[in-house]
Amino acid sequence: MTTTEFQVTGMTCGHCEMSVREEVERIAGVESIDVSAQSGRLVVTSSSALDQDAVIAAVDEAGYSAVAA
Repeated sequence: MTTTEFQVTGMTCGHCEMSVREEVERIAGVESIDVSAQSGRLVVTSSSALDQDAVIAAVDEAGYSAVAA
């Protein structure tokens, strides 16, 4: 298991969290996601090495910006 943390900007509510979660869940190997609009934090646990660019692209697709923390 690999855990990777990202800082996400632009999230303000639970709907924002759900949008990010739905996009990131589509990435192969993702096991769990913890996302918080309040802290702007996204923690992704995956079964193997995570493609950080894929996570950043997924967050972008949801309408927000992310950088690896």
